[in-house]
Amino acid sequence: MARVPRLLAVDLPNGGALRDAVARAWDAGDAVLVLDQRLPHAERRRTALGARSAAVVGPDGEQPLADARPVEPGDAVVVATSGTGGTPRLVVHSRAGLDAAVAASSAVVPSGPSDHWYGCLPCSHIGGLNVLLRARAAGARLTLVPRAEPASIDAAGHGGATHVSLVPVLAARVDTTRWRVVLVGGAAAAGDLPGRVVRTYGLTESCGGVVYDGVPLPGVDVRLRDGEILLRGAMVATRLRDGSPVRDAEGWLATGDLGEWRGDRLHVLGRRDDLIVTGGNNVWPDAVERALADHPDVADIAVRGMPDPEWGAVVTAWVVPAPGAAPTLAALRAHAERTLPSYAVPRRLEIAVAIPRTALGKPRRAELGAPGAGDGVAR
Repeated sequence: MARVPRLLAVDLPNGGALRDAVARAWDAGDAVLVLDQRLPHAERRRTALGARSAAVVGPDGEQPLADARPVEPGDAVVVATSGTGGTPRLVVHSRAGLDAAVAASSAVVPSGPSDHWYGCLPCSHIGGLNVLLRARAAGARLTLVPRAEPASIDAAGHGGATHVSLVPVLAARVDTTRWRVVLVGGAAAAGDLPGRVVRTYGLTESCGGVVYDGVPLPGVDVRLRDGEILLRGAMVATRLRDGSPVRDAEGWLATGDLGEWRGDRLHVLGRRDDLIVTGGNNVWPDAVERALADHPDVADIAVRGMPDPEWGAVVTAWVVPAPGAAPTLAALRAHAERTLPSYAVPRRLEIAVAIPRTALGKPRRAELGAPGAGDGVAR
């Protein structure tokens, strides 16, 4: 009787043990769900059970779970989305899809046995997992570390590591000039970054970035439908763990992001739900955040629209002050007006202790304005 492939929930931090556990599972024909180590133990177990995993693989080996459900032959990974709100979706990627994703990326950003990939993003998310996949396919050296720390990333770059994948909040805090390749994705990157930085666009469902610096990778189709970005290619997942389809009948993935073509390059405007309509004008939060991110009083920032009886919505900025700074609305408005039209500059300011973000650095805009999200006063 043929062996039935299983889903194994890997409960290990980034490192050699995780790499080896994934390799053993794939060699046996099983699929893996890497659990996010930043979650409490009870939540990690809940994720494993919710995915109906056959076992949890931890430091002490395999621990079987009840109510397991097999995976389809050829399935390789189940990845939890890191969306900006709601319950994460469990996306299933096949081995063929992973191979297609790695091949498409390698056609634009080559990698070989002499390279050294530095994996500082969690392998529980597609950005970190792709580092493991690319290094494995290239036969390159791989270093996986459990935490993404700017000082350690800089040390790795100065020490000879060649390739790294970062989220924008990290890319802005490290020396990107020491790396041969820096892939930046997961959220909009503010401003220009020095060095060999490639800005990527994609989703968990598309196996990560499939558009590099505005240009679709080989084998990737992109089109716009009413302004929404649609993606199609062999690397795009077909279903979720619960069996729900990811693509439509023609193979297109609706991303929920709006974009436009500028020449032959795709420009991502932002999430459809993030668009602020104020006084009849459209404002994208990403553009406002980029305009204010380099203000010396700003350590971190996120923007969303808040309801207003006169304007419909007002552009509101949540700002984490730089050490010793006291940002004011007037100063931020003056700074933003250098690059933005007057209707797009913030009309309200909230001083925040921290910006709520997803694991990949995206602002959780729906949480801005909720209790505990900020302690400032609207101005």
